[in-house]
Amino acid sequence: MMGIEWLKPGIIAGSVIYALIGVAIFWICFVLVDKLTPYRLWDEIVEKKNVALAIVVGSMCIAIGLIVAAAVHG
Repeated sequence: MMGIEWLKPGIIAGSVIYALIGVAIFWICFVLVDKLTPYRLWDEIVEKKNVALAIVVGSMCIAIGLIVAAAVHG
């Protein structure tokens, strides 16, 4: 029964732990980039409607997500 092997509690728990670690690392990277910029990214995007910055931040988020996924996946 190789089809349901991924339903084992240990595998599910490991996946959840890796997902939480990945999200935490992603959030830390985003906060770090936000601190390194001369203005607050969220305020600039939401309040001032800076679309160009939103595209750059979105691209950065995708890149950080890919790096974290590659690090977790091995």
